[in-house]
Amino acid sequence: MRITGYRTLTTIQEWARPVGDANGVLADGVTTIPLVLVDTDDGLTGVGIGSHVEIAAVFAAIEGEDPRGVTALYDRMLRHTFKAGHGGTVFATIGALDTALWDLKAQAAEEPLWRFLGGRDRVVPAYASGLDIGLGDDDLAAAYRLYAERGLRAAKLKGGLDVEDDRRRLALVREVLSDAGTARPGLMLDANETWSRKQAVRHVGELERTIDLAWIEEPVRRWDAEGLAAVHQGVRAAVATGENLTGLEQFRPLLKAGGVDIVQTSAVGGITHFLRTAALAHAFDLPVSPIGNVPVGLLHAATAIPNHLVSELQDLRPPVGVTADLDIEDGAFVLGDTPGLGVRVHEGAVSGLGPRPRHADPAGPGVRPERAGLHLLATAPQDDTTDRSPTRRGQEDPEAPPARRRVPVTEH
Repeated sequence: MRITGYRTLTTIQEWARPVGDANGVLADGVTTIPLVLVDTDDGLTGVGIGSHVEIAAVFAAIEGEDPRGVTALYDRMLRHTFKAGHGGTVFATIGALDTALWDLKAQAAEEPLWRFLGGRDRVVPAYASGLDIGLGDDDLAAAYRLYAERGLRAAKLKGGLDVEDDRRRLALVREVLSDAGTARPGLMLDANETWSRKQAVRHVGELERTIDLAWIEEPVRRWDAEGLAAVHQGVRAAVATGENLTGLEQFRPLLKAGGVDIVQTSAVGGITHFLRTAALAHAFDLPVSPIGNVPVGLLHAATAIPNHLVSELQDLRPPVGVTADLDIEDGAFVLGDTPGLGVRVHEGAVSGLGPRPRHADPAGPGVRPERAGLHLLATAPQDDTTDRSPTRRGQEDPEAPPARRRVPVTEH
């Protein structure tokens, strides 16, 4: 079996409500999801979710190769792009191709990837994560009732802008989950790198007077090993981080500094990256927790490692034009028996979505506010660079540009 080509698409996730974090909100609730399809000479196609950036240069490392040599090909892709391959969107491109190769390898073996990787149980525990900072209280409660109906009993909220807002919203979701039959719901807060070290300790300390937080996520910048250690020492909650790190060399200093309690990896980093990161975390006796809107590849891999804690469940619906052989039951992902990832891309539905994507919306979560990380008190001053209030609580901004970003199919 040989790799013969690739195709790229970008589909969308339609949340039907505002989505975002402390850095900003997309009012129309439409986010983009890049897809990569890798073709072989025997007719099998592998699916990867990640990035298209510099894909022609990355693909050159694997063209004509046997996809079953996936771990060696992963390192080959890194070598071919070693000036940029360990960072940002190029790393995500490598991850997308890596995931597609694992899909192909398991398909060739005629086994679901979770079993092919050595997993014993197809059930992967999940927590709810609604990208919810733009929701008012009524909509927030309604969103988490939907998760509760699927048996989810732990929730991660977006926050970090106002300590009393966070306290009220966490208590509200706690009540929703308690009403669904959970005696002690798990609650997490994701600040998305918006705090300084001291602000993080003060903010979380204030919350912990009345809220029992399981973890605080990305309280300071992703690379700030000493800052994460300071937060770790200053709060009761566990510190979770790692979704935006790329390459083991970025995880090592954080683990050595002792400031990370839960090691996270992003779905777009790929399966080989996840397996290696999980092994490194295991050496430090730390659990791992995958994140991402469509973490199918990491769900399969999570079944085969000893230190998986819980995986993120964002939208309950799949992206447009994508189906996956998995269910959500009793608070967990339940993987199916389709060979490979079990992901199918309906190319006609995706290619018909429309115009190309625009650049990151300055009102959305992809653009860091100018004053982020430059405050000491628990609550940041509400000024024109940090308070994106027109959409933060789900109110439509008539002046905002449209947030839909779409691209057609391209072929190599």
